[in-house]
Amino acid sequence: MPQCEVCGMVAEASTKDNYGVVHNYCSHHLPNHNCDRRDPDQMTHGNHDNRNHQRHSTDAFRRLFWINLVLTVPAVLYTPLIGRWLHFSPPSFVGSAFIPLFFGTIVFFYGGTIFLKGAIVELKNRAAGMMTLISVAIIAAYIYSLASSFLTGGNEFFWELTTLIVIMLFGHWLEMSSVSAAQGSLQELAKLLPDTAERLIDGTTEKIALSELAAGDLVLVRPGAKVPADGRIINGQSTINESMITGESKPVSKKENDSVIAGTVNGDGSLKIKVSKIGDSTALAGIMRLVAEAQASRSRGQILADKAAFYLTVVALSVSLITLIGWLADGKGWPFAMSLAVTVLVITCPHALGLAVPLVTQISTSLGAKNGLLIRERLSLESARNIQIALFDKTGTLTSGIQGVTEVYGSENVNNRRVIQLAASMEVLSEHLIGKAIVNKAKTEKISLLSARLFKAIKGIGAEAEIDGQKLFTGGPKLLEKYEIKTDQETRQRAEEAEAKGQTITYLVSDKKILGVILTADTVREESQKAVADLHRLGVRVAMITGDSNGVARQVADKLGIKEYFAEVLPEDKVNKIKELQKKGLRVAMIGDGVNDAPALMQADVGIAIGAGTDVAIESAGIILVKSDPQDVAKIVRLSRASYRKMSQNLWWATGYNIIGIPLAAGVLASYGIVLSPAIGALLMSVSTVVVAFNAQLLRRAKL
Repeated sequence: MPQCEVCGMVAEASTKDNYGVVHNYCSHHLPNHNCDRRDPDQMTHGNHDNRNHQRHSTDAFRRLFWINLVLTVPAVLYTPLIGRWLHFSPPSFVGSAFIPLFFGTIVFFYGGTIFLKGAIVELKNRAAGMMTLISVAIIAAYIYSLASSFLTGGNEFFWELTTLIVIMLFGHWLEMSSVSAAQGSLQELAKLLPDTAERLIDGTTEKIALSELAAGDLVLVRPGAKVPADGRIINGQSTINESMITGESKPVSKKENDSVIAGTVNGDGSLKIKVSKIGDSTALAGIMRLVAEAQASRSRGQILADKAAFYLTVVALSVSLITLIGWLADGKGWPFAMSLAVTVLVITCPHALGLAVPLVTQISTSLGAKNGLLIRERLSLESARNIQIALFDKTGTLTSGIQGVTEVYGSENVNNRRVIQLAASMEVLSEHLIGKAIVNKAKTEKISLLSARLFKAIKGIGAEAEIDGQKLFTGGPKLLEKYEIKTDQETRQRAEEAEAKGQTITYLVSDKKILGVILTADTVREESQKAVADLHRLGVRVAMITGDSNGVARQVADKLGIKEYFAEVLPEDKVNKIKELQKKGLRVAMIGDGVNDAPALMQADVGIAIGAGTDVAIESAGIILVKSDPQDVAKIVRLSRASYRKMSQNLWWATGYNIIGIPLAAGVLASYGIVLSPAIGALLMSVSTVVVAFNAQLLRRAKL
């Protein structure tokens, strides 16, 4: 059941802002068009978007606390009991005896109304909890005080009523401030977008509002400016700081045809960008939706906390009634019995319990987002601490999905560097993926290229060109067939081994002689080895699943130190493989690209989509890795375990202190002179809230 993001009560309605983010509110915090920032019961925003709603409410409750604190002072000072304690006598005048009644009534209706309305909402939703407990406590205190004033002439209980409400408001203010801080990631994400963009029309620029941009528009992004929308560079080159989206600290080099993300910051070059996505379709909007979904989703811990709050309400009401009847039967009288009964209700108010889980999950969501982990479902994050085996898809996850040169063999008269130099000098004129891999190898080895003439692509076979007067050919086995080129035993053996490993073989040929052999394959990512090692250190088994041949799978697994792998598995059969592992009692995390692996991601106990890049709208996974870095899987496990520890600590504290607090409030030590007043009970309850909030904030220091 969603909670109001203003006060934590049961939400009755939701709204969606301009970024597609859903906000949940209870009835008296539901936004409309009559914004009054001074009144927390009318916290609405006409021209203000929902991102400011939380801040407005926090400020309003702060003002509400201070105003009621001022109104409480005269009620306390003119209470005879307080005067006797402090040996103080305030100025007396006609009607001064009714000052506690007067100010107590104002505080009850002005400061206490927010709790009374909250209780009504909870009761309507059959979810009695924190607001119900507070309301019962202050109603009992007010009725008793009112009755005492007119029936017995005593009004000494009003000071406890007013201080109780003030302390409750203070605790509520603290809670909202903490939750507001935890939700700051959404506000920070929203701030990433610029207010305006420079649109290019017929070579001239015009400054327009961001809302006026349309897909297909050309925009100019000057040095140091923010990218206004997702798009593709059509002119210029620069470096772009994408850390706010991907978590990558180093600026990323960008050139023509490279994609850019809205909200990222341009470096020192001017860029002309063709807009491809705007508004709700941008990566930033998608990230905001995912973060909001995670904050709105419920975890097992939250469900447990909600049940505990309900049962605590039942216990509190029962013990309070027993306390009242018991002390009346003992002959202590109404004032004493009522005071302890109200104290029981106050000290068991589940402020801390209501905050214990939501605050931890919201902070963990924010912390995850800052580290490039987008958590769509809290249950996925919660389950990640228990995963026993991480099953990685190979292509594009553990490997780059891009061809790279793995081995080079030169002939007796041509060394390896010369083979790459000649082949790359030819392939630089080609658009073939294998050719690009050879050219990249030359760049990596810092091998200078030669001038190639008369380049010609031979369709389905390879290419030919002339370098330094020598006619050269590059291509695969079909090249040898076409020109009837014979191979020796060593070359044939290499070809067979390459085929077994899933490598692609390219021959460099001149005058019907093989000058060299170049082997290419899908390259293993540098981050993958560390990712596997990190998971092993965390006690998680690592396995790989792929549709490639057994030879290819074995080669990658051996290089990464993976002992388990499943080869030649079709996409539709990956689900069955996960089911097999689950039948063995294993909790499985599936890490895949989120498209072909969608069924497997959904079947796994934890589905983790890698390769999100700018496309974050992946519905099949519970967690998305923005940076597409397999090392982040270990971060998920560490975050899950750290969150669980904080959640457990908070739940134990929020419920455990009642084991001592309730008996004390009921007066079990009254014979020893230890009696808690409602105000002291409220103070203890508020201290518990502060402890829970502070402990949750410590999660921000967790190292992932």
